[in-house]
Amino acid sequence: MTKFILKLADKIISVISEIGEIALLIWGIILSSPRMFRDRKLILEQMAHVGVNSIPLVIIIGFFTGAVSSWQAAYQFQGFISLSYLGSAVSKAIFIELGPVLTAIVLAGRVGASMAAELGTMKVTEQIDALESLAINPIRYLVTPRFLACIIMLPILTIIANFIAIMGAFGVAYFFQDVTFQVFFGSAKKVFETKDILGGLVKSVFFGASTSILGCHVGLRTEGGAEGVGNSTIRAFVLAAAMILVLDYFLWTTLFGG
Repeated sequence: MTKFILKLADKIISVISEIGEIALLIWGIILSSPRMFRDRKLILEQMAHVGVNSIPLVIIIGFFTGAVSSWQAAYQFQGFISLSYLGSAVSKAIFIELGPVLTAIVLAGRVGASMAAELGTMKVTEQIDALESLAINPIRYLVTPRFLACIIMLPILTIIANFIAIMGAFGVAYFFQDVTFQVFFGSAKKVFETKDILGGLVKSVFFGASTSILGCHVGLRTEGGAEGVGNSTIRAFVLAAAMILVLDYFLWTTLFGG
């Protein structure tokens, strides 16, 4: 029993310590943000990595997300609700939930994990120590560009995913459910609210911030050589994906719960 209590105490202290480290990392990002114009080349490079290179994957995910959501809605409507409401149901789900969340989780796997791997490799090979010896702040040079790139590009990728998902949903409705263009988009127009899209984009900003912060934090704490880098990569994705779902709940209740 005593050993269990000691292990639990050590775990609690470790979690509190890690939360403190994340808070210090966020504070470092805030302090270095005024220099972002000077570091614009670094930010643009990260924006290309986070955003442009992710577009093909986002298109694939978006199309099949919309297609399967259309099939699922049609299946649930069968015998109860007319398929003329298919567009309204699918568009609401995509704009508020499916687009932002699935895009963020895909980015957590592709970008968050790669950030942890890159910074983890730099950490175990002492490249970060070398930057500090040259009086270069690692947070300003490595973390802030990645953070800014994520919060800028994830909403843009979410917009692309939303558009592709709607097209995928319409394709299924038109070719397999005999729902015309006018009926599908007329239904979507009736329930369309600007706050649905804006709320989803606000959520994507928070998702991008959490993914970049956790990826960089895990990378900077990496130790143990190649095995440590591998463990950090997995841990970064797991933490980022879990945080996205937790944030999604609280943001949804805040933005749409009232």
